[in-house]
Amino acid sequence: MTPADDLPVTRGIVARAAGPVVHATGLAGASVGEVVHVGARRLLGEIIALDGAVAVIQVYEETAGLEVGAPVELTGAPLRAWLGPGLLGATFDGLERRLDRLAEAGRWLILPGMGSSDPADVGESRPSRGAATATARWTFEPSLEAGAVVQPGDVLGVVAEGPLRHRILVPPDMTAGRLARLDGGRYTADEAIGRLEVDDGGRDLFLGHDWPIRWPRPVRSRRLPEQPLVTGQRVFDMLFPIARGGTAVIPGGFGTGKTVVEQSLARWSDADIVVYVGCGERGNEMAELLASFPKLVDPRSGAPLLDRTVLIANTSNMPVAAREASIQLGVTIAEYFRDQGLHVALLADSTSRWAEALREIGGRLEELPGEEGFPAYLGSRLAAFYERAGRADVLGMPEREGSITLVGAVSPPGGDFSEPVTQASLRLAGTFWALDADLAHARHFPAVGWTLSYALAVDRLAPWYREMVHPAWAERRAKAIDLLAREKQLLDIVQLVGADALPDGDRVDLETARLLREAFLQQHAFDPVDAARPLDVQFALLDAVLAAGAGLHAAIDRGVTLEQALDSEVLGELRRARAWSGDDVAERLRALAAQVADLVAEAPS
Repeated sequence: MTPADDLPVTRGIVARAAGPVVHATGLAGASVGEVVHVGARRLLGEIIALDGAVAVIQVYEETAGLEVGAPVELTGAPLRAWLGPGLLGATFDGLERRLDRLAEAGRWLILPGMGSSDPADVGESRPSRGAATATARWTFEPSLEAGAVVQPGDVLGVVAEGPLRHRILVPPDMTAGRLARLDGGRYTADEAIGRLEVDDGGRDLFLGHDWPIRWPRPVRSRRLPEQPLVTGQRVFDMLFPIARGGTAVIPGGFGTGKTVVEQSLARWSDADIVVYVGCGERGNEMAELLASFPKLVDPRSGAPLLDRTVLIANTSNMPVAAREASIQLGVTIAEYFRDQGLHVALLADSTSRWAEALREIGGRLEELPGEEGFPAYLGSRLAAFYERAGRADVLGMPEREGSITLVGAVSPPGGDFSEPVTQASLRLAGTFWALDADLAHARHFPAVGWTLSYALAVDRLAPWYREMVHPAWAERRAKAIDLLAREKQLLDIVQLVGADALPDGDRVDLETARLLREAFLQQHAFDPVDAARPLDVQFALLDAVLAAGAGLHAAIDRGVTLEQALDSEVLGELRRARAWSGDDVAERLRALAAQVADLVAEAPS
């Protein structure tokens, strides 16, 4: 975000300011998307429109105190992210500035630039290289030698970073060339590790590189998602799975558990890297998240979960313009790790706050509003974001595959799913996990409403489930969903005539659905045993619940009363089964399924 070395610096002046939107004149040669520094405090901004000789600037920091006539300076570059070692385990704001570095500098994060009395200490962006720190040294182990011909995306070597062998890549925007040198050793982010000879001269190679956050990184080819992102959550993995490389939306009103669901996904999903973007969420909620993440243990490696996590925090009391940048920054970082051949989970909480930022800035720009005041381009902006998910064969050698699975939370006002952000997201996502306020109020968590939720990738994922989980997975899943839909119909009847008026078969369906909800769908996110379950245990529990339904029907057909069958001890054991621990849980559940299928022998006489 510094001026290009070979370009003269162009300066203009502020002509008008309205919150984060600033109009400037005198910026000859300016381009849309170019980053600028505004005012004596060098506030970071981006040109979003040009109207004749007037440049419209979106400032990413608090503009209080900015005066008409203040200087505006072009940088000659778009808003970019630095990508390289040091991202993992760090917490950034929406402009990729580390929060701990800002705190050490005495800068108040709510109003960037206002916590220091030294004008030289405010408004500056992070260094062009070294998003983590300019002084940290990393041990680089080259995998190529001088003289090798390399293409964009080729792996130059690795850096050990926590549990990850961080691949150092030829930047995608470089042309093919021959390595003049490539040296192992310990380097900072600003020190060249080698040099590439290209047709127009030579370019130094570093441990990382910059990339414009609004430009999707190129790949060799895209592939259809064919296996799920395993989350450890029964309602998702068994009923509404998300494909690895797919997209999901989690809409829900206040208190329905969106943040807890996303944090569970961050901890328990089988992604290699997690990028968590807190976009416009409450400050105390993000503070709690930042305090808890360093204490969490990665269940796969036993190392701290933070070692494979990147956190981006742009809370509701931070400058509103940076919210939009935080979403783009998060997906750019996710694409970088995808290009290393890793599977990334990008969790955005929430896209509604991002859309509200677009609405506020659109209002200051006096744009024609669309539905509920959101800009008319809301749908296309959301589409551009969700389309950056996917599974791909990435550029470079050795050949490798990576993916980005994108999960976006939506906070519809009053839990109204008909509002524009939810509806636009629903049209784009392949998986819809609708959180139900009634379930949340009844303390049923995760509060996923099974009548509204869906997963479009089920048919594509079914072969993987048949091979890796059980041949009857699709059949059991369909039966469970049908049972829950049947329960809803029966409960409507019960409201009119009462449960006693129902035939015994219908009462059995109601009891089986209740057992499915209580013994299978409910899952305690903070229970050390039940917080996440492997797929074989999930399927075995689902199979046992459905077997209990068959057993209840058989018992009724043979003259046992429903009350007697429900008093069976084996059903009581099934209700407690989700608390079972040990390595043999799946085997015990299969044995229990055989018992509940024959409740006649167990029912009291």
